[in-house]
Amino acid sequence: MGFYYAMLAFSLLMVIVYAFIFHKHFDINITILTILVPVINFGFVVMGNATDIKEAIVGLKLSYIGGCFVLISAMFLICNICGVSIKPWQRALIVLVSAGVYSTSLTIGHLDIFYKGLPSLASFGGASYITNKQYGFMHTVFYVMVALYYAFTIFIIIYSFVKKKHVSRTILGLIVLAVTIAVFGFFGSRIITSKVEILPATYNLGVVIYLIIASRLRLYDASDSVTDALVQKGNTGFVSFDHKMKYLDSNETANEMIPELKDLVVDKQSPWANETFLPWIKAYEENKENDIQYIHKGDKVYLVQIGLLEIGHIGHAHRGYQFFITDDTANQQYIELIKNYNNQLEEEVKKKTASIVEMHDKLVLGMATMVEGRDNSTGGHIKRTSDCVRILVDEMKKDPNLHLSESFCKAMIKAAPMHDLGKITVDDAILRKPGKYTPEEFAIMKTHAAEGARIVKQILDGTDDKEFYQIAINVAHYHHERWDGSGYPKGLKGEEIPYEARIMAIADVYDALVSKRVYKERMSFEQANSIIMDGMGKHFDKSLEPYYVRAKEKLEEYYKSLD
Repeated sequence: MGFYYAMLAFSLLMVIVYAFIFHKHFDINITILTILVPVINFGFVVMGNATDIKEAIVGLKLSYIGGCFVLISAMFLICNICGVSIKPWQRALIVLVSAGVYSTSLTIGHLDIFYKGLPSLASFGGASYITNKQYGFMHTVFYVMVALYYAFTIFIIIYSFVKKKHVSRTILGLIVLAVTIAVFGFFGSRIITSKVEILPATYNLGVVIYLIIASRLRLYDASDSVTDALVQKGNTGFVSFDHKMKYLDSNETANEMIPELKDLVVDKQSPWANETFLPWIKAYEENKENDIQYIHKGDKVYLVQIGLLEIGHIGHAHRGYQFFITDDTANQQYIELIKNYNNQLEEEVKKKTASIVEMHDKLVLGMATMVEGRDNSTGGHIKRTSDCVRILVDEMKKDPNLHLSESFCKAMIKAAPMHDLGKITVDDAILRKPGKYTPEEFAIMKTHAAEGARIVKQILDGTDDKEFYQIAINVAHYHHERWDGSGYPKGLKGEEIPYEARIMAIADVYDALVSKRVYKERMSFEQANSIIMDGMGKHFDKSLEPYYVRAKEKLEEYYKSLD
């Protein structure tokens, strides 16, 4: 009996340890495991202390929580760790099946579907145990379910060892140990003895291992700690109110910038907050462009940007308002200098602006290069396609009938490096595959166009250059569309395809043809030209043919210069 008490005490200790090391980024399944194991161990204590079979059955019913729910929590946890996706409806079905099987265990002593009749109660070493069990049909179903869960878990582990190179081998080793202990506890312990349940010890060992895994997983994801540090002690203050202007939260940076925030009470309105923030909110609601205000504190000037507090994945329900506070003192000092010495500082402002634009462009190019670095088949593709676009646009600018604006041409060239940003979302196993894609792999690869548009929107959100913003999105989204409608992702046809995406398509395909890839040698200029010309009116916009023809010689000279 002391063994069961020790196991219960140990499992409760693990709950305390978990509470001590808990982090909001821990997987929810670890929480479920840690909480359920003491409940199961309590069931064994009840069985061990039982003086009649009815008391023992109560503990027995609690013990079946392990096979029905602890096991699936461990399985879900392992899937999450290994990056194996289980759809929500599949998770719901698994939980529903487990709950259904467990509900039949509650019929023990009442119906014959899980146990036939009442088992007997015996004693060994001062502890009671249940004997003479006659299993019913649903107990067989229970065993089958447990076996299937274990089989699926083992399959995921083996699959991850073979395919998931980004999963830590140390973590996989710990998972193997946890599953091995669990399998032994559930099936092997029955061979050793039926008088003392070893399951409590195996459950406890499993929790210890999963807690080690949870702690170690944070070593492999620096973003958790970095994000927390930036939110709490970064350069930006965060303040949030609900839609009734009741205070919700603020970080340390905001409290240091605006000391009045320290006096606010959560879920309470404040006259100071209403007086300060409410007029800004009203102005923002009337005109979404009025999202920036300023607070003066001594010699400091803080910029406050207003945004909606949206929670949830469906519809992004509006729950209140967020305020992002940054120290804008230096910028305001520059503005004051500009007011006083406008002529003198005009050139300096231009230089600063150019520097910011250049930095932004370098950031975008750096991101594009980073994406390209993951793709072992397209080295230099970004620079070459950008140069191809520039050569094509230069020829188009010579045609007075096109009426291309200078801003369009600059935006087109500037946006070209961003066309494949969406590949950052494609798994390395597909992106770096040296051979031909399977239909399933190609379907995943094709998602990079829509994903690229989404990423470009996020990168350029808030930019003043709306023309560049739209051109960059269109180039990323539609550069694989075809004139005859056979392209992707939307299957746009003819002039439905944005003009800039039609230009990008020629540059993209031309570079793919005349460049060496891991799966092919580069084509001759003659072969590439033949394919491009054959594609006019089918793959490409026929109206762009004259400009491609005039640019052909310069394109060939350019690629020859790269050899």
